[in-house]
Amino acid sequence: MAASPQSVSLLGRRNRLALDDMLATLVVDGYLLAEDAKQVRMGTRSGRATVELHPLVLVANAKLPNQRDPGRPLSLEGLTEWLAGQAQLSYLKIDPMKINVAAVTQVVSRAYAERHRILPVAVAPGEVTFATCEPFDNSWAADLAQMIRRDVKRVVSNPIDINRYLLEFYGVQRSIQLAQDAKGQSTSSLLNFEQLLELGKSGEVGADDRHVVHIVDWLLQYAFEQRASDIHLEPRREAGLMRFRIDGVMHKVFELPPPVMTAVTARIKILSRMDVAEKRRPQDGRIKTRSASGREVELRISTMPTAFGEKVVMRIFDPDIVAKDFSQLGFSADEDASWRAMVERPHGIVLVTGPTGSGKTTTLYSTLKHLATPELNVCTVEDPIEMVSAEFNQMQVQPAIDLDFATGVRTLLRQDPDIIMVGEIRDLETAQMAVQASLTGHLVLSTLHTNDAPSAITRLLDLGVPHYLIQSTLTGVVAQRLVRTLCAHCKEATTQDPHEWTALTHGWSLAVPEKVFKPVGCLECRNTGFMGRTGIYEMMPLSHRLRGLISSQLDLGHFGHAALAEGMQPLRISAAAQVARGVTTVKEVLTVIPPIEHGAV
Repeated sequence: MAASPQSVSLLGRRNRLALDDMLATLVVDGYLLAEDAKQVRMGTRSGRATVELHPLVLVANAKLPNQRDPGRPLSLEGLTEWLAGQAQLSYLKIDPMKINVAAVTQVVSRAYAERHRILPVAVAPGEVTFATCEPFDNSWAADLAQMIRRDVKRVVSNPIDINRYLLEFYGVQRSIQLAQDAKGQSTSSLLNFEQLLELGKSGEVGADDRHVVHIVDWLLQYAFEQRASDIHLEPRREAGLMRFRIDGVMHKVFELPPPVMTAVTARIKILSRMDVAEKRRPQDGRIKTRSASGREVELRISTMPTAFGEKVVMRIFDPDIVAKDFSQLGFSADEDASWRAMVERPHGIVLVTGPTGSGKTTTLYSTLKHLATPELNVCTVEDPIEMVSAEFNQMQVQPAIDLDFATGVRTLLRQDPDIIMVGEIRDLETAQMAVQASLTGHLVLSTLHTNDAPSAITRLLDLGVPHYLIQSTLTGVVAQRLVRTLCAHCKEATTQDPHEWTALTHGWSLAVPEKVFKPVGCLECRNTGFMGRTGIYEMMPLSHRLRGLISSQLDLGHFGHAALAEGMQPLRISAAAQVARGVTTVKEVLTVIPPIEHGAV
């Protein structure tokens, strides 16, 4: 937005931004009605609590209609971008995952940053970039440039983000420094504050003996906020890495000095009830905590010894993500009907297949929630229980006391179940118990690790299940993958490259869609162009013809082509439909579906 001369004169009367000047400029520029501006002035004069708030926040909190964009109120980000235009500076939405916190916090002290309402956001050899919410107050810039002997570049960001990340960046960095000092001074003092089992509260930690608690708490809350599915703590010789997996893609978040990484790892092991002293063998545990919104979240922890210490992976099981509503799984109308026909039968085995992280658990939990009515007894045996649900009776596998999947299913059969969910069929004994449960009139849902739906039959045969039992019990198989979905806020229509489309559809004569969408990137999706994931599915209900083809010497290629003839659509065709609906892109799909192999369907 270009700044008019009048705008600059109104806003440039003082160094610090004044509410009256800003309201007057918004009226002149046509964003506000004079009456609305008057209401904001009256409201601030009558309320003492609002006096300390930044003018941008005061106007945004009033949620006034934007006269240039009817139907939408003036937002804080929109006002900040407008202010940047008035000052003829660049606008920046702060993304903490793209900031080297260790480097930027070394440039100026926290006291100096707070005094001038600035936040260092990027450091280069000859230049440092500072975010400010006071673009007309540049009195500090020249002096600071001399002090740090580098050019100072200013960008405009919203005041709430600047205040928040000032607290977080300097607070976490101080905690890291204190933890490093404590590690250098005394190992015993480090072990003392590791014994604190409660997560620290958000915000700055005052007492020195709580700095590692602060780092871990910040890490968890930040991961929840960024929609991470996994947290990776990776020790290295020089500096340990913190990385998040978001929508299936890894993002580097932070670096920690090795002593601090060791302390953070020990803290997490204490929280998850692991043996802190044992660092030579892998361990598993879990933590229950709450997100900032108060929602209970469970984390599954796994440690692994590496060359430079223990690597920790924390998988986050957020109830809102693990168990979606049945309608949110991403089924097309045909897939929905086919899936319901399989799982709403009173007995039989339904298998969901795919690699780790392909959404099998989400599909099963969402289906069980859909099926679980007060008239039914739904029981599960899992390793581990991924999400505790009030609608099911859930049992945890305990190998140490010989409670495995097979024993669990045998126990459940004595519990008068209607529906049984087996976490995974890993061996012949578990498969035999699942078959036995189906033969005695129960619906059994379970998972297998295979690339496609037809391969599930050969997997069961390889385990040693007789072909005639597969014929009589298996209702259907669903193979699935997860693909990133385009951000609804910024995706743009484009034309589809025919060569890409041919690579996806491979032998299927599907017309190239007239309109598809491409990722762009915006504030909502952190400029990735994607937000969230959805499923693509390969549905294979077992028809009478397919049952007849199951034999001990099954020809997988022939069976797969027969399944296609019976109406099964491969993963790539389900994916093509999602592309045509504007949900995702061909490039995204090709990264997750299995490649075409000789003789594959």
